[in-house]
Amino acid sequence: MREFFAASVSRCDRLELAASVGTLAEARAWLDDPANAVDVLLTDLGLPDGSGLDVIRHATGLHPACEPLVISMFGDEDNVLASIEAGALGYIHKDSTPDDIALTILEMKGGASPISPMIARRVLSKYRSDRRQQGRDRTAMEQAPIAIKSEAVENIDIVTRRGLLSPREQEVLALIARGFSYAEIARLQGLSVHTVQTHIKNLYGKLSVHSKSEAVFEATRMGFLSRHD
Repeated sequence: MREFFAASVSRCDRLELAASVGTLAEARAWLDDPANAVDVLLTDLGLPDGSGLDVIRHATGLHPACEPLVISMFGDEDNVLASIEAGALGYIHKDSTPDDIALTILEMKGGASPISPMIARRVLSKYRSDRRQQGRDRTAMEQAPIAIKSEAVENIDIVTRRGLLSPREQEVLALIARGFSYAEIARLQGLSVHTVQTHIKNLYGKLSVHSKSEAVFEATRMGFLSRHD
């Protein structure tokens, strides 16, 4: 297979075959030589002494402008995505290798990212699956803060309600709810009727109501009074 690719490149007058090696160690040794430069790297993933991913990383680390192209029998999503993450710009399955790999290289140099249809379908399927999972995770994450926020707001609201009325106003409110008149409330609380009226006026303002019945209803709704008061 390597000889087939080398021959295809050698026949193209627009390309020059820089080297052809068969192992990871040979590839590293060639790349490490400062006299050697590479524009395009063709590699398999299953090498006799390692992974083509290491060749890609090594090549792009030394030559950032190098454009790797994977040609492999491995067609699973994990290997494809790992190759792309390592720096590969294209991925061709050996079962669908073009007759003229040189043309594929030229297309890649022109800006294309050659990917076998079978590989593309699997990558898209994996991408969609990941997106759906991310959507579910995002929904769960968004809902969690809402639940926490709701609980926090409720706690803040309780504190606010508790601080809204003074202890005396709460006592007066409880007596109003039980049906006592101003005079009776004044006597029970040891206050003047005028003072009771002042407390009730303040209650109306804080509860945004205009009558005792509205005050009792709103206070019960807000939690100042239990439904049994």
